[in-house]
Amino acid sequence: MRAKYKKWLGVSLVSGLLVALLYAWSPGTSSGVEIRPRQESLIKELLKGKIQDPISGNHDIVYHIKEDLACRLAQNTCVCLPDEETFQLPFSNLLFPRVWAHNFELAFLESHPDSKDIKHHRAEEYSNFQKRTYNPADVPIVAEANSPLQYPTQGVEVRPLKTIIIPGLGLKEETRSNHMVYLTASLGTFDVAATVDGVSVKGEGEKHMILSSPVLSTLNRQLQFVTYTNTVFHPKTADIVQFASDGHKSFFVIKVGHGTIPKLYNTGYQRGSCLCVFLFYLEYNISALVTIATKTFLRYDKLKDLIDSIRQYYPTVTIVIADDNEHPQPVTGPHIEHYIMPFGKGWFAGRNLAVSQVTTKYVLWVDDDFFFTANTKLERMVDILEKTTLDLVGGAVREVTGYTATYRHTISVEEGGEEGDCLHIRNGYYHVIEGYPNCVVADAVINFFMGRTDKVQEVGFNPRLARHGHLEFFIDALGSIHIGSCSDIIVNHASKIKLPWSKTDSQKAYEKFRYSSSSADNYIHKEVFYFKNRAFLAFSRLRILSGVRPSNLLISSLKKLRLP
Repeated sequence: MRAKYKKWLGVSLVSGLLVALLYAWSPGTSSGVEIRPRQESLIKELLKGKIQDPISGNHDIVYHIKEDLACRLAQNTCVCLPDEETFQLPFSNLLFPRVWAHNFELAFLESHPDSKDIKHHRAEEYSNFQKRTYNPADVPIVAEANSPLQYPTQGVEVRPLKTIIIPGLGLKEETRSNHMVYLTASLGTFDVAATVDGVSVKGEGEKHMILSSPVLSTLNRQLQFVTYTNTVFHPKTADIVQFASDGHKSFFVIKVGHGTIPKLYNTGYQRGSCLCVFLFYLEYNISALVTIATKTFLRYDKLKDLIDSIRQYYPTVTIVIADDNEHPQPVTGPHIEHYIMPFGKGWFAGRNLAVSQVTTKYVLWVDDDFFFTANTKLERMVDILEKTTLDLVGGAVREVTGYTATYRHTISVEEGGEEGDCLHIRNGYYHVIEGYPNCVVADAVINFFMGRTDKVQEVGFNPRLARHGHLEFFIDALGSIHIGSCSDIIVNHASKIKLPWSKTDSQKAYEKFRYSSSSADNYIHKEVFYFKNRAFLAFSRLRILSGVRPSNLLISSLKKLRLP
């Protein structure tokens, strides 16, 4: 009896697996997320919204929707649904992997004490993100038919391997026996989301498509339904599409790329407002918004002074310290994170480590020999970053002599030949920021700056620059970070004036490491500019200030080159 039961169980299991395999291999089945519209009216509404007829007089021409293609068009109303579990078999998850979905909104908000406020805060953050990332080149613009071809000049974008309707295609020409246009692409194929009676379409689903009709209005109507499907995956590229007729030829660009994923920070801060002397102001929770980062080496006395000064004004702000001393000393206290590095790992490596541990929206960089005063207003830096498109804002450093340095520079690259490009670094700035008379836009600022954490991490610091470096970060950031500088946000610089006989062993060791320049260090700096940045020459009008030491390459440029 037992043997018969085992035999029956084995046959049942094998039969079940065979049925499951046949079901999986049968045509027409899919384990993907369902994106097909439930009703035809959704397709019609989509086409109606996508198609803006730039050539009048075509509205009454009948068209027939190609539902199998039109349903693939983006509807901008994403709904992620998991697959339903239809049956259970051994190893069914391996044979039939189901689509998994997790509602983050539901999971997060149901446990949040104030879901309405957090949703509003996220919406506000996203709105600011959109303002920062807005690019006028992304706005669709249609070129009027001067050639007589009409086509979009910019703003056409498709996601990798997805389908869109190409907006704005049209033809304006004198009546003739037959009107014909051609479309040619390299990274995708053409089709039509609907067919129009009296129009011949050849090359559907191919890289080259021909449309023709004896009636111009019906051809223009058909052009409103032309689709483009990307067939070559690339996260960010573009397809140059040729749009031509007999005797005329034009080109336009379809950008291919993934959408930008926002990087929003749930700061949890409460912004309060009050009417005071008829002025509206905002309060920022600096502890939730800002982390202070620094790098220390052989200057624990200066580091202690920095921490004490910070705690006088910002007692709960997190301080991240990167430390590459040979014999590290404990640095403890509330809201302090102390990270030990290999001995002498270096200046930029320490910056990378410190910044990598920041989880707040903004990071403030300070040197370990700075100290805060009543003029070190982090709230003002936050306010500027919150209300402008700037990604980073620098302050000013007041020396013991009373001189206040802002170290503002503009950087530009002049295209060169085979030898490389020319890097221009000049004192100065571009223009004053409206509403902030003491703030300007520049490309490089002093060693006291606050930036959006994700943008600073995105650029990073070259860990090969061990003993000195500053401008190199801003050269790497050129074109990707929008930078400002404010002269009324000031941090003080500890005095470096020491009599030779009064210097401690630690101070002597620091100067030996900091200011000595080996041939290996010089070589690395030259390689960074020449090879990494492909710079042929570095031109600079660089004022050398107390406490500000530019790289050796830039100093040598001052000596060897006649500056513009």
